[in-house]
Amino acid sequence: MRRTMRTMFVLLLGVTVAGCSASSDNDSSDGSAPQSVARADSRADSRADSKAAEASRTTAPQPSSPSDMFFQDYGTNPYVSTENDRLSTFAMDVDTGSYTLARSYIQDGNVPPLEAIRLEEFINYFDLKDTPPKDDTFAIHVDAGPSPFGQEGTQLVRIGIKGKEIESESRQRANLTFVIDVSGSMDQDNRIGLVKRSLSLLVNQLKANDRIGIVVYGSTARTVLQPTAVEDEDAILAAIDGLQIEGSTNAEAGLLLGYKMASKTYDEKAINRVILCSDGVANIGETGPEGILRTIEDYAAQNLYLSTFGFGMDNYNDVLMEQLADQGDGAYAYIDDIDEAKKIFQEQLTETLQTIAKDAKIQVDFDPAQVKGYRLLGYENRAVADEDFRNNKVDGGEVGAGHSVTALYELQLKDGAAKPWGKVTIRYKDVDDNNRSRESAAPIGPSEALSDATLFIAAVAEFAQIMKDSEGVGDSRLQQVLQMAEKHAASERQEEFGALVRAFMDIRGK
Repeated sequence: MRRTMRTMFVLLLGVTVAGCSASSDNDSSDGSAPQSVARADSRADSRADSKAAEASRTTAPQPSSPSDMFFQDYGTNPYVSTENDRLSTFAMDVDTGSYTLARSYIQDGNVPPLEAIRLEEFINYFDLKDTPPKDDTFAIHVDAGPSPFGQEGTQLVRIGIKGKEIESESRQRANLTFVIDVSGSMDQDNRIGLVKRSLSLLVNQLKANDRIGIVVYGSTARTVLQPTAVEDEDAILAAIDGLQIEGSTNAEAGLLLGYKMASKTYDEKAINRVILCSDGVANIGETGPEGILRTIEDYAAQNLYLSTFGFGMDNYNDVLMEQLADQGDGAYAYIDDIDEAKKIFQEQLTETLQTIAKDAKIQVDFDPAQVKGYRLLGYENRAVADEDFRNNKVDGGEVGAGHSVTALYELQLKDGAAKPWGKVTIRYKDVDDNNRSRESAAPIGPSEALSDATLFIAAVAEFAQIMKDSEGVGDSRLQQVLQMAEKHAASERQEEFGALVRAFMDIRGK
């Protein structure tokens, strides 16, 4: 997306937490129990001292928090009175990077910084299995009822937008240009090593007539592989396997060369996508998303989509990766392990590659006669002015085949409220119909009972809110989230979320 930036566009918050160096892991200053205790004259005290010393020697070292991690805090949406504004408008979003980054923090024994939490990327990580449309681009699903977490009388509304599904055999041919960061900061197995394994997975899922070109960048950018048909898979895999670390980080030069390559092989009947793999750290040339996008804006306007995939912890720039995808008509994901790579490049390959709608927006109109007020959970940096909902010059979001977009609202109803409470309208450019603008709408009103899917995703949203503002949050609230998630989980990935909540509770309890 190439959305107009806010006045205070990018505030890089460097969350730098001092950690222990490898050479000092066994020092007494690392936060573990002291290595010695004072002796007492009595045997009982001596035995107690001996046990304390033994406990100190066996105490596991505390994990060090990642340093030089750059995030931006977009705040939290306020409660809005319908007397002041009955309309809520925002761009669709299918990014998931915030969830997997937070998961990586927790699995490493750390609490994620609040700036890293974008609630919409938590709830959009999970496929709630909404029914896809039969003969349309999107199906709209609405589920509403008493909130399991809000104050008494609060209603929860889930709006689910499900994109049409496209079988892999019917997917368009793909022209992909890999732009790979091979600078010194990528010299770790969970960075360049995981990039190689992830892209190899992707290549193995492609069709023989798909094409791949590879550009790398360190201090400068260079071409590693000219666009090559996947039928020559061995040449492509050899080029990926042969990637070497080199120099500083000139993301601007890498993306410019990648877009130039993609534009030369552009095919209006194919998927034309640039895929950036990086830790987001840029220190040569333009280093921020605005400057980099200015460099490549002419190419980005030619239906060349940009997807960004983040790798690595410590010295990682989430802001750059998220905003480049936002402005580059693509999506942002963070890959923390090979299982996440399989999810993106195997299970969801068509969703990842083929766009079905551009500039997609959502507008909810609440009836002031029925609804006192509302609060949208998440989407703070996707806000669109109400009057720009039907302005085709104002950017929205891009959605891939089969993608799901979930939005949650908390409502306060007026006494004696009757349904409907309002309506939801979506507007988008239909990629399969020459980018013609289309709209669909559905009423909002109470369901007989909230579905398991809605109750599960409510637990996910509550978990994100707790991490966003955890001061004063007791374990009972987390325990309620855990019980709700475990009771209503409907897939292995949803069950893994319950384990993540438990891990977070263990960290807080230490």
